[in-house]
Amino acid sequence: MRIYIVEDSRLARQELRTLLAAIPDADIVGEAAELLPAREAIDQLQPDLLLLDVELPGATGFDLLDQIEHLPLVVFTTAYDQHALAAFDRNALDYLLKPIEPERLEAALAKVRERLRPAPATMVQTTPATSIKGADDMVFLRDGERCWFVRLGDIAGFESCGNYAQAWFDGQRPLINRTLTSLEEKLDSQLFFRASRSHLINLRWIQAIAPSSSDGYRVTLRDGHQVEVSRRQAKLLREKLEL
Repeated sequence: MRIYIVEDSRLARQELRTLLAAIPDADIVGEAAELLPAREAIDQLQPDLLLLDVELPGATGFDLLDQIEHLPLVVFTTAYDQHALAAFDRNALDYLLKPIEPERLEAALAKVRERLRPAPATMVQTTPATSIKGADDMVFLRDGERCWFVRLGDIAGFESCGNYAQAWFDGQRPLINRTLTSLEEKLDSQLFFRASRSHLINLRWIQAIAPSSSDGYRVTLRDGHQVEVSRRQAKLLREKLEL
């Protein structure tokens, strides 16, 4: 994949070059520290991927995206997480916080490879526009003035609260402006299971399962939550968990 780096810090650019040198299919085609040279080079070189810092001298990475004609895939790199919501609103594939860990960079590049892989001709019309999010994907959650940037695999489950959903992770219980059904459509069905009308649970967090009085199951998650699996969903749960 052809990669262009936009980063105002020389040391940060060097760190990215070092990390990318260990990845065989990563080809750095150029780099810039400011908006203007980056804009001109990106339109000329047309890279596959833009590793883009949010804060640039006198501008932002979002300003750059507004000005380039050739829009590559984008992975943001920054020391601050307050821009995460805006980044995902711009359809960024990932959002890496500095200092960037090699594993997180490789996970981001795996998403790029998947997006660059040509779809089979028979699948062009049936591939959904919105990619399904899995355990290693990072998601931005906001409840009022509080914000979190969380790995999906670290979320134990979601509970319906009217038109909102409550996420369970690390002792936190934020309400997010999504219905349980809309979340279910975006999440990997091999990871999150619709236990009932009110609950969506992470299958990897299941610690124990016991029969319940409603002919379903009572599932205990690793964080202590107990969730009733409806009778209708109990069969589906068995099918997912059985050998």
